[in-house]
Amino acid sequence: MKTVGYLEGTHALYLTRLVAKGIDTLPLSNGADNHGKYVGLLSKSDNISLVVGYLHKVIPTAEHGIAPKDMLYSCRLHKIPVMLIVPSELQADAKKILKEAADDVMLVDPKDVDVWEETMKILGYT
Repeated sequence: MKTVGYLEGTHALYLTRLVAKGIDTLPLSNGADNHGKYVGLLSKSDNISLVVGYLHKVIPTAEHGIAPKDMLYSCRLHKIPVMLIVPSELQADAKKILKEAADDVMLVDPKDVDVWEETMKILGYT
Protein backbone atom coordinates (compact mmCIF):
# COMPACT_ATOMS: atom_id res chain seq x y z
CA MET A 1 0.00 0.00 0.00
CA LYS A 2 1.20 3.52 -0.82
CA THR A 3 1.32 6.36 1.71
CA VAL A 4 1.45 10.07 0.96
CA GLY A 5 2.90 12.28 3.66
CA TYR A 6 1.43 15.75 3.62
CA LEU A 7 2.36 19.05 5.18
CA GLU A 8 -0.24 21.25 6.82
CA GLY A 9 -2.39 23.17 4.35
CA THR A 10 -2.52 20.42 1.72
CA HIS A 11 -5.95 20.57 0.11
CA ALA A 12 -8.50 18.44 1.97
CA LEU A 13 -10.22 17.21 -1.21
CA TYR A 14 -6.88 16.00 -2.57
CA LEU A 15 -6.31 14.04 0.65
CA THR A 16 -9.88 12.70 0.61
CA ARG A 17 -9.39 11.55 -2.96
CA LEU A 18 -6.20 9.71 -1.97
CA VAL A 19 -7.94 7.89 0.86
CA ALA A 20 -10.93 7.02 -1.34
CA LYS A 21 -8.50 5.41 -3.80
CA GLY A 22 -6.98 3.28 -1.01
CA ILE A 23 -3.85 5.39 -0.52
CA ASP A 24 -2.90 6.12 3.08
CA THR A 25 -2.07 9.63 4.22
CA LEU A 26 0.22 10.70 7.05
CA PRO A 27 0.34 14.27 8.43
CA LEU A 28 3.86 15.68 8.54
CA SER A 29 5.26 18.57 10.54
CA ASN A 30 7.89 21.10 9.58
CA GLY A 31 9.05 21.11 13.20
CA ALA A 32 7.26 24.32 14.08
CA ASP A 33 3.60 23.56 13.42
CA ASN A 34 3.20 20.22 15.30
CA HIS A 35 0.99 19.00 12.44
CA GLY A 36 2.27 15.40 12.56
CA LYS A 37 5.51 13.48 12.37
CA TYR A 38 8.52 15.71 11.73
CA VAL A 39 9.44 15.39 8.05
CA GLY A 40 13.13 15.40 8.98
CA LEU A 41 12.71 12.15 10.91
CA LEU A 42 11.08 10.03 8.23
CA SER A 43 12.51 6.55 7.96
CA LYS A 44 12.07 3.56 5.67
CA SER A 45 9.64 2.06 8.19
CA ASP A 46 7.24 4.98 7.61
CA ASN A 47 6.75 3.61 4.09
CA ILE A 48 6.16 7.07 2.59
CA SER A 49 5.91 7.09 -1.20
CA LEU A 50 5.56 10.86 -1.67
CA VAL A 51 5.65 14.06 0.40
CA VAL A 52 3.31 16.88 -0.69
CA GLY A 53 3.00 20.44 0.56
CA TYR A 54 3.45 24.11 -0.08
CA LEU A 55 6.81 25.86 -0.36
CA HIS A 56 6.43 27.90 2.82
CA LYS A 57 6.15 24.73 4.92
CA VAL A 58 9.74 23.68 4.15
CA ILE A 59 11.37 27.09 4.61
CA PRO A 60 12.47 27.31 8.25
CA THR A 61 12.76 30.68 9.95
CA ALA A 62 16.25 31.99 10.68
CA GLU A 63 15.97 31.19 14.39
CA HIS A 64 15.55 27.49 13.62
CA GLY A 65 19.15 27.44 12.39
CA ILE A 66 18.53 24.86 9.67
CA ALA A 67 18.14 25.00 5.92
CA PRO A 68 15.48 23.37 3.72
CA LYS A 69 18.05 20.71 2.73
CA ASP A 70 18.36 19.76 6.42
CA MET A 71 14.60 19.54 6.89
CA LEU A 72 14.24 17.39 3.78
CA TYR A 73 17.39 15.31 4.31
CA SER A 74 15.54 12.12 5.21
CA CYS A 75 13.47 12.41 2.02
CA ARG A 76 16.65 12.58 -0.04
CA LEU A 77 18.28 9.79 1.98
CA HIS A 78 15.32 7.43 1.54
CA LYS A 79 14.58 8.55 -2.04
CA ILE A 80 11.13 9.89 -1.14
CA PRO A 81 9.88 12.28 -3.85
CA VAL A 82 8.85 15.73 -2.62
CA MET A 83 6.25 17.71 -4.56
CA LEU A 84 5.82 21.36 -3.57
CA ILE A 85 3.02 23.58 -4.80
CA VAL A 86 4.45 26.85 -6.16
CA PRO A 87 2.98 29.14 -8.81
CA SER A 88 5.04 28.90 -12.00
CA GLU A 89 5.93 32.59 -11.95
CA LEU A 90 7.56 32.10 -8.54
CA GLN A 91 9.41 28.87 -9.21
CA ALA A 92 12.74 30.55 -10.05
CA ASP A 93 12.52 32.45 -6.76
CA ALA A 94 11.58 29.24 -4.95
CA LYS A 95 14.66 27.47 -6.29
CA LYS A 96 16.87 30.28 -4.98
CA ILE A 97 15.26 30.04 -1.55
CA LEU A 98 15.50 26.24 -1.50
CA LYS A 99 19.20 26.43 -2.43
CA GLU A 100 20.72 22.91 -2.32
CA ALA A 101 17.31 21.33 -1.72
CA ALA A 102 16.02 22.63 -5.08
CA ASP A 103 17.44 19.59 -6.88
CA ASP A 104 15.57 17.24 -4.55
CA VAL A 105 12.06 18.63 -4.97
CA MET A 106 9.53 18.90 -7.76
CA LEU A 107 7.83 22.28 -8.03
CA VAL A 108 4.34 22.19 -9.52
CA ASP A 109 1.78 24.84 -10.31
CA PRO A 110 -1.76 23.43 -10.31
CA LYS A 111 -2.56 25.78 -13.21
CA ASP A 112 0.08 24.06 -15.35
CA VAL A 113 0.20 20.53 -13.96
CA ASP A 114 -2.63 18.31 -12.81
CA VAL A 115 -1.40 17.58 -9.28
CA TRP A 116 -3.59 14.47 -9.04
CA GLU A 117 -2.22 13.05 -12.30
CA GLU A 118 1.34 13.85 -11.22
CA THR A 119 0.70 12.11 -7.90
CA MET A 120 -0.64 9.01 -9.64
CA LYS A 121 2.39 8.99 -11.95
CA ILE A 122 4.83 9.23 -9.02
CA LEU A 123 2.97 6.49 -7.13
CA GLY A 124 3.06 4.25 -10.21
CA TYR A 125 -0.68 4.11 -10.89
CA THR A 126 -0.45 5.48 -14.44
